[in-house]
Amino acid sequence: MGQVQVSRTGSTTTTTLVGEHADSLATVLGLVRSGTARTRPEIGRHSGLGRTVVTQRVNQLTACGLLEEGALGPSSGGRAPRELRFRARAGVILAAELGATSIGVGVTDLAGSVLAEHTEPADIAQGPESVLGRVEELFDELLDRVRADTADEDLAVWGVGIGLPGPVEFATGRPSAPPIMPGWDGYPVRDRLARRYDTPVWVDNEVNTMALGELRAGTARGHGDILYVKIGTGIGAGLVSGGTLHRGSQGCAGDIGHAAVSDEDEVVCRCGNTGCLEAHAGGAALARDGLAAAEEGRSPFLADVLAATGTVTAADVSRAAQSGDRVSVELLTRAGRLIGNLLATLVSFYNPALVIIGGGVSGAGDLLLAAVRETVYRRSLPLATRELRITRSELSDRAGLVGAAFMALDELFAAERLARWVGNGSPAGDPALVEVPLRAPVF
Repeated sequence: MGQVQVSRTGSTTTTTLVGEHADSLATVLGLVRSGTARTRPEIGRHSGLGRTVVTQRVNQLTACGLLEEGALGPSSGGRAPRELRFRARAGVILAAELGATSIGVGVTDLAGSVLAEHTEPADIAQGPESVLGRVEELFDELLDRVRADTADEDLAVWGVGIGLPGPVEFATGRPSAPPIMPGWDGYPVRDRLARRYDTPVWVDNEVNTMALGELRAGTARGHGDILYVKIGTGIGAGLVSGGTLHRGSQGCAGDIGHAAVSDEDEVVCRCGNTGCLEAHAGGAALARDGLAAAEEGRSPFLADVLAATGTVTAADVSRAAQSGDRVSVELLTRAGRLIGNLLATLVSFYNPALVIIGGGVSGAGDLLLAAVRETVYRRSLPLATRELRITRSELSDRAGLVGAAFMALDELFAAERLARWVGNGSPAGDPALVEVPLRAPVF
């Protein structure tokens, strides 16, 4: 069985581990990265690898700077084993979540911990040149700050993860006919950022990155089957099955915002269709209906807001409902029931253990969440809801940012990709890593 594969392109020589060597190396690193195992004996017990193989892989990972020796661990009767630590500060990940009305960017270490971040209002409809140009400016500013804080001017960018508010073809990193993103269709987001930072880049729908953030660092830790639902300006869902993010064959799984929930044709969705869930229960819909209530004098609270600000937002509807405004209570309750009706079908079909509600509108007090819960439990199969929990996001508006970082990390440390770059000590400078095929999907 071969252990290495050597390829030459021009003046560059790449040594790639293959077969069981690559798998065992990724297994050992993954156990230490996750904190599952901290010593060589623990690695052996969890992996089933022999002592000699464990020692060889640990030595290799230590030599290339991914692991380091720590303090002595607890003894089980013999000599105390030396603990191992993952060198999370060996490099950094640039992560960004682009929403319809805001952008959040950050720099994380290799364990996904946020080292610096920034969020600001933005309009995704301004187009990719403007929006991505601003993202790059913020990346550079935060990267300079982290390098100054760590006194490491050469701290390398190991990867970039980006979440976009629309359908993304994951294999190419390009948006595909996104309803709220004029000018973005087919735009080479991955290629642009890869050229700028000379590192691997992964791009996905923002709701998928939110689901991944919750799975790896939030409410869903320890769960294998979850449904993450973002209720913001639009509505979308991220599906995790058996601990793995399910994107579907083209990457658009979970786009529930454009599922039909009404036969009414008065309201046209941003996608061009009528009857979409998003057009009746999303943040933009709440703002539209709240504005109408204010203009028609049905809501004194919202009428006062309109007079003072000239507009009504979904947040205003939420505040009005919490103040007892009857019309706003009805709007939020109706939205929750519409969302709950669709989720009830998904719960019976998919049978998740956990449904997480996130996004800006999810913070609209308890009314919306209560309406969602009541409808799901009433309309779903009893067996599907026997142990089902429906709860708010733990990471809130940071879920997408954190998830974008973990998307890049999980892809980088997949066995097939780790095997290609581990000999160089870093994936920086190898954007083509994204093209390395995987035998099985990662998170």
